[in-house]
Amino acid sequence: MSRSKPTVLFVCVHNAGRSQIAAGYLSHFAGDTIEVRSAGSEPADKINPIAVQAMAEEGIDITNQRPKIITDQAVQTSDRVITMGCGDSCPFYPGVKYEEWILDDPQGQAIETVRRIRDDIKRRVLTLIAELVPSQRRV
Repeated sequence: MSRSKPTVLFVCVHNAGRSQIAAGYLSHFAGDTIEVRSAGSEPADKINPIAVQAMAEEGIDITNQRPKIITDQAVQTSDRVITMGCGDSCPFYPGVKYEEWILDDPQGQAIETVRRIRDDIKRRVLTLIAELVPSQRRV
């Protein structure tokens, strides 16, 4: 893509947990150096409250985020599409780089489990930032 900054789209089924956590971390750590999007193949009505709680513990507020349906345009205009268990429901387009992150679904999990998922996502997001914007290395 020929934009001035890379665009990342996080996709999970409900767009209520994993993808929202990832988007929250990427927005927090990358600031305006990366355009951050998230969507789901079957969006929930609201963000998972345990995911909101887990991110609040990190000082990141995702309460204003809303689950959104994935669109062909969102995929086509992203430099990187990171899927998290959406399976075959994620549209595929040549020229878009896809990456699958194998992560447990936080839906219905205890906070301790969601913290473990959150911390795994944080590690992956920091690696992603280092790949996309090498000058943005932060901890």
